[in-house]
Amino acid sequence: MKPISLDAYEKIAASYDARAKTKPHNAYYDRPAVLSLLPKLEGKRVLDAGCGPGIYLEEILALGAIDPVGIDVSPTMLDYAKTRLGSKAVLHELNLENGIPIFEDGIFDVIICALVLDHIRNWEAIFREFFRVLAKGGILVFSVEHPSSDYRIRSGENYFSVKKTELEWRGFDEPVVVTSYRRPLQEMINPLIRAGFDLDEVLEPTPTDEFRKHDEAEYNHLSNSPGFLCFRAIKR
Repeated sequence: MKPISLDAYEKIAASYDARAKTKPHNAYYDRPAVLSLLPKLEGKRVLDAGCGPGIYLEEILALGAIDPVGIDVSPTMLDYAKTRLGSKAVLHELNLENGIPIFEDGIFDVIICALVLDHIRNWEAIFREFFRVLAKGGILVFSVEHPSSDYRIRSGENYFSVKKTELEWRGFDEPVVVTSYRRPLQEMINPLIRAGFDLDEVLEPTPTDEFRKHDEAEYNHLSNSPGFLCFRAIKR
């Protein structure tokens, strides 16, 4: 099955690569929150699941990770990642809906999956795969759209269902309709627990002060209303 958001990400790849390092929702909201949940990465083996153009991989390298690995479903995004990182990271084109069978059991210490799982239907399967490839004591950190925020955008729908939805993104060079799955909180946490993870921390981030300099209205909104949701889980 073709990934539901592939065409959209292929369309915005150049603009995303150019803007995401300083785009407020990425640089001053999601990324600081996700990075705050990571353990020390010196000498750690890290997988960025849904690496896009490699911006998180740059951060991972700066924090001391060794031979980080990035996977993404978008070949154009991976081209930008290759340009950004050169030989500093190993990159693979993979669809997370099909698992990550190219990796051996227990090969990673940390997995980062930032704003990717909203585009994946089967969280039961991918969490089992993340659990499998993590070493004992390994840590999974991921961020998603907050179910409360997502539900308000599409008010009137059944909150308790897992439903494919579409939303027009306007933050890049041209508007693009992005397809994702909206799901309730229980459908985020329970598959994680059933895969064997211990839920260690949940973070409802607020924007950094730098965000305010770029978009004060959105800064005020996100300071008082949830937008993203971040989790840290451990393989005991």
